[in-house]
Amino acid sequence: MNETIICAVGNVATQPVFRESATGPSARFRLAVTSRYLDREKNEWTDGHTNFFTVWAKRQLALNVSGSLNVGDPVVVQGRLKVRTEAREGQNWTSADLEAVAIGHDLTRGTSAFRRTGRPEAGAAAPDRQPPEPNWETPPGESETAAPQHRSVSVAVT
Repeated sequence: MNETIICAVGNVATQPVFRESATGPSARFRLAVTSRYLDREKNEWTDGHTNFFTVWAKRQLALNVSGSLNVGDPVVVQGRLKVRTEAREGQNWTSADLEAVAIGHDLTRGTSAFRRTGRPEAGAAAPDRQPPEPNWETPPGESETAAPQHRSVSVAVT
């Protein structure tokens, strides 16, 4: 495929707007990406040019964006770059959009608490339960210093 995939690191500039349509849920927001450089004369970091992108999210990503992002949040966005040029009122306008594949908080600038969303099962409501935790304890009667024995362990991953 001849698509331009980029990774942009910046801040959420507008509150995400969520819409439900016939093709499924979608969300959009503006992303501000500002370059920074070390000004050696002043010996301090200086903001450079700011690029703005309209980020589009679809389906489950759109639902998660609407419940997770706010104006000012530092984020990392990976997606397909779409540059459009159009004429409006006699002037040419160029816009850069990102069709998001993945979006996350930038953990170099803060912390985030991840919550996994449930996957709806076809025809039934998904139960809100976690898989059982594997037993990591040494069984009674086995010494930790004893020679290792080969055991098979089953772990359910959902």
